Amino acid sequence: MNVIATTLPDVLILEPKVFGDDRGFFFESFNEKVWQKITGLDVRFVQHNHSRSAGGVLRGLHYQIRQPQGKLVRVVTGEVYDVAVDIRRSSPTFGQWFGATLSAANKRQMWIPAGFAHGFCVTSESAEFLYLTTDYWAPEHERCIAWNDPQLAITWPLDHTPTVSAKDSQGSRFQEADMFP
Repeated sequence: MNVIATTLPDVLILEPKVFGDDRGFFFESFNEKVWQKITGLDVRFVQHNHSRSAGGVLRGLHYQIRQPQGKLVRVVTGEVYDVAVDIRRSSPTFGQWFGATLSAANKRQMWIPAGFAHGFCVTSESAEFLYLTTDYWAPEHERCIAWNDPQLAITWPLDHTPTVSAKDSQGSRFQEADMFP
């Protein structure tokens, strides 16, 4: 597994070693010992989520203000543009975002630590997305920042208005959102 640093020091891109031939491929998507060795992080994943979204769907920017979740995410079919936003007021990168393309083809994963908002838009016909999370989903603590917040100015790779849920269409403005200390 190869670790690629990003513009946000706590957000990582992980690139697995893929073994393939004319029959197909194999790769280890997670190994706790390797994870700890290459990232220096000792986290426990307690929930595994799988979603499917149609092309043009945008989900996010989500986070939990209590029971914050770190997320290790990857795409198993299709392609998405994945975004992490630092919402820790004490961080030197507070208010900054990082985005990367994750796809079934590149097999990359992104680590989004607790204290970050997360979202993605589907750039293929559809996509299936896997999340390993470090804490359980707690809807009462879930928050959403508007995907199109002008202060964040995220450059989503869209040529049209995305399809968003009713909840996501009512996301808070960044400057009004609940944040971490």
